[in-house]
Amino acid sequence: MQKIQVFDPPMCCASGVCEPRVDPVLPRFAADLDWLKAQGVQVERYNLAQHPQAFVEHPIVKEALGDGGDETLPMVLVNGVILSQGRYPSREEMVAALGASVDATESLYTDKVAELVAIGAAIASNCEPCLRFHYKRAKELGITDADIAQAIATAQAVKETPARHVLALGERLVGHHPEPTEGTESIEQCCAAATKTKSCCG
Repeated sequence: MQKIQVFDPPMCCASGVCEPRVDPVLPRFAADLDWLKAQGVQVERYNLAQHPQAFVEHPIVKEALGDGGDETLPMVLVNGVILSQGRYPSREEMVAALGASVDATESLYTDKVAELVAIGAAIASNCEPCLRFHYKRAKELGITDADIAQAIATAQAVKETPARHVLALGERLVGHHPEPTEGTESIEQCCAAATKTKSCCG
């Protein structure tokens, strides 16, 4: 089986949403890895902050870190051979390294989609600098204010759903409202509604 191994620098999560500034490359790269998994490629991903032992136990990674230090991260290996160091490769690079066994269908995850995702993440994380940065980047890519507004509305609707559910639970626990009866709309149903109406649960 074809294999891709990713060795990330220390960070909170692979999406990068928890970082001070959301890097649009990270969600794009994560989407590319998911696509490769769907193509039957085995994908392994290690974060230096969470999986330090994996870096020590892999001889190629250990040697590269010894020679170049942290600047070699992120490092991506394809079938045990280093494809890239210090950056995340494109889907095309990974497909080329994997060979003809992978169908290089054009990705729907374009730079424009990545910026709309980043705008949603900025709303979800209440990051004003992130929102300003990605709004500017989205406009540079030609994304309309209408599409940006839709991304913001969807993100806000989904973000507010768990807050409303937790608040309602708190009120029920102190006796202000009765417990819900069977058949009450679930949070999953609310989130599904949010993506359609932009106003979860109305």
